[in-house]
Amino acid sequence: MPDSVSSSLTHINPAGQPAMVNVGGKAITARLARARARVRLGADILALVQAGDLPTRKGPVFQTAILAGVMAAKKTADLIPLCHPLGLDDCQLTIEVVLPDSVLIECSARVTGKTGVEMEALTGASVAALTIYDMCKAMSHDIVIEQVRLVEKTGGKSDFHHLG
Repeated sequence: MPDSVSSSLTHINPAGQPAMVNVGGKAITARLARARARVRLGADILALVQAGDLPTRKGPVFQTAILAGVMAAKKTADLIPLCHPLGLDDCQLTIEVVLPDSVLIECSARVTGKTGVEMEALTGASVAALTIYDMCKAMSHDIVIEQVRLVEKTGGKSDFHHLG
């Protein structure tokens, strides 16, 4: 790996090996991250959920996805090897119907600590999307999870706001 690339990657040590970032010297600050995922369900499935949360044999889709997203955000360090374990101050998920055929999931995560919560917000949104897929796949396998992205982060050394 070229030195310029390895020196800009925070989770690679000088020997080119994976390494957890040492946050011991960082200041404790209030941190927020918001992530979104879009799930294209198709018009037929979306028509079933527009009047409210679609119940399936596995339970209500949106409520179950919200719970799965929160649970996943809390377990991010167990899923992504070099993430620091965080005691989240808050994690909220919303699911909004977006015509003609999609839902938009937003996960916001907050912590007062030495490292950010971007990965927790992204994990929460991703697992909520996967849960919707799992619960609706009996109706169609044409469901598409797309546009999983960070839309905001604040409280660290640099803030980020997605403008699109």
